[in-house]
Amino acid sequence: MEQLTLGTLIAVWEEMFGATLFWAMVVVAAVITVLYLYVLIRDRAMSMRKFLLAQLSMPVGAVAAVGFVLTITNSSLSDMGGPIDWLVLLGIAAAGAVGFAILVYVAQSLIRGAQSD
Repeated sequence: MEQLTLGTLIAVWEEMFGATLFWAMVVVAAVITVLYLYVLIRDRAMSMRKFLLAQLSMPVGAVAAVGFVLTITNSSLSDMGGPIDWLVLLGIAAAGAVGFAILVYVAQSLIRGAQSD
C-alpha cells in the first residue's frame, strides 16, 4: 500500500465489516446527520438540557462502539499489542461517544419537540 486514499480505506472497512454492514452503517450515519441538521434548523438553537443529557450518554456510546468493533473483528482486549492499538481503540471510543450523543440529542428533539430552556 503506497498511498492512503479514500478508496483504500473503503476497501479495508468493507473487508473488515462486510460490504452490507459497512454501507448500512454509512447510510445510518448519513440519516442521523441529516436529522441533526434538520433539528438544528427547526429549533434555531441548541437546547442545553437536551445537550447535557446527550453528553451524559456518551460513555454508553463509547463502550458500545468498542464492544461492536471487538465483536465484529473477533478480537478481545487481550489482543491489543501495542500503543497504536490502544490509540485506535480510544479513537473508536471517542467516535462512538460523539455519535451516540448526537443520536440521543436528535431522538430527544424529535420525540419532545422544540422546548425553551
